[in-house]
Order: sequence, then structure tokens, then C-alpha cells
Amino acid sequence: MVDAAIATGDAKKVATVIEVAKATNPADAAELAEMQADFEAGQKRLAEAKAKKREAEIRSAGLLRNWSGSGEVGASLSSGNSRNTGLSLALELNRKGIDWSHKLRATLDYQRSAGTTTREQIFASYEPRYQIDDGLFAYGLAQYDRDRFQGFSGRYAVSGGLGYKLIDRKHLSLSAQLGPAYRSTEFTDGSVENRLAGLAALDFDWQITDRLKLTQDGNMMAETGGRAAVLIDGSNTSVTMTTGLEAKVSNRLSTRLSFKLDYDSDPADGAVSTDTLSRFTLLYGF
Repeated sequence: MVDAAIATGDAKKVATVIEVAKATNPADAAELAEMQADFEAGQKRLAEAKAKKREAEIRSAGLLRNWSGSGEVGASLSSGNSRNTGLSLALELNRKGIDWSHKLRATLDYQRSAGTTTREQIFASYEPRYQIDDGLFAYGLAQYDRDRFQGFSGRYAVSGGLGYKLIDRKHLSLSAQLGPAYRSTEFTDGSVENRLAGLAALDFDWQITDRLKLTQDGNMMAETGGRAAVLIDGSNTSVTMTTGLEAKVSNRLSTRLSFKLDYDSDPADGAVSTDTLSRFTLLYGF
């Protein structure tokens, strides 16, 4: 009976069977304990060998391998007294290695009302990370966004610095990042501003249940008042925060309700400081 349980490789089953065997055959308790110890040692060796094999596979994997991610889509259409069309698209790709990880993000939000475009937001970013130790990591960031209704036809930013995993549990994670940045803004009136800035970011994920997940991503970029490398005073602070609630429909398909807030302390002429967007989308993981 014990041999049959050991053959399954199920540690819980082996422990249960040996516990029953000890109770019914107390004279064989020492032999049973030895069998259990041998089984656990063998399982440990198998796990170590599996981990080493997996690490070797990750380290030797090509650039296009070991990516995972999700695609997100939402759309709306109304006709009659008013005619409105809306489209939301998002793509996120992740690649996790032993020391390095990479994250690519892209979003598009577009809306037309009565034949006139009322929203056109484009965002893309690439973020590599290098894990220094269990909590500390170094990051890089290249980011592009466009929002003509906020007064800029293109805004480019690069940043690099350090981050720390404040919480790193199975169902709960929280990390923070801080570093210098450089941002170039092309305004819709044709003018261009290049400024030094500072970046602070927060990433929070909470797997509330097996089917419900709460996410919170946010960053704040504060520009200096001077151009290029001249530090004079504060000029413009941009804050982006996105809160999402995901409900799993199947292993790969989820629904997502999100709220995004964009804030600029010194917006372009004719634009307001705060812009918000609520979205209900379908999310497909791969």
C-alpha cells in the first residue's frame, strides 16, 4: 500500500498512507518513517533537477521565446438621435527570465461623435528590468503618448532608476520605482519642449479570488522648468493612474472594468488639466 502511494509521486497521499500505516502497524513505525524520508529526499532531488533544467532553458531561449501577454478590446456604436463610435484596444507582452524581465504595452482609445473625432489617445512603452536581489531591481523605460485634445501631438520620455518590491506574495504584489527622466513634447501648435524630469511609479496587483483581480498602475513625472540640463524650477507635473477590476470568464478570457486618470498641472492652451476615461473591455490572455 505504501509502495503504491509512493509510485504516484503525490506527497499528500504518501503522508496520509504512511500515517495510517503507522497507526495500524506501530511496530513498523521506524521503517515507515525511513521510507517517507527517502521519498521526500527523492522528491527534492527531482524538483532541483527540474528547476535547473528550466533555468537552462530560459537562459538559452531566443529573443522571441517565452513571451506571454494579453490583448484587450472594447467598442461601442450608437445611432438614431446621436451617432457615436468608440474603440479601445490594448496589448501587453511580458517576458520573464532569470535576471531580466521585459514589458511592452500599447493602448489606443478612439471616439467619434456626430462625424467629429472627440478622442484620440495613443500610448506605447517598453520597460526592461534587471533583478539585483530578491526585492531590489533596476529599470529602464521608453515611453510615447499622443493626445491632440490635451494639446500635444507627441510626447516622448526615457527614464532609468531603481525599484523595490515592497510586497511579493502569491496573491498580492506591490512595487515602487524612482528615477530621473528626460521628456520631449511636441505641441499641436508646432512648438517643442525638451526637459529633465523625475519619475515615480507604483504597480499594485491583488488576486482577490481565483476569478477576480484588482490592478493599480500609476506614475508621476515632474518636469524641471529649464531646458535640457538646466535645472531652474518646477514646470509641469503629469500624473497617470489606471485602476482595473478583472473578472475571469474562462482560463483565457476575462472582462475588465477600468478607470484611467490623466493630469497635467500646466496643460497646453485650450486644454483642461484632468482627463478621465472609463472602459469596459474583453481581455484575452496568451
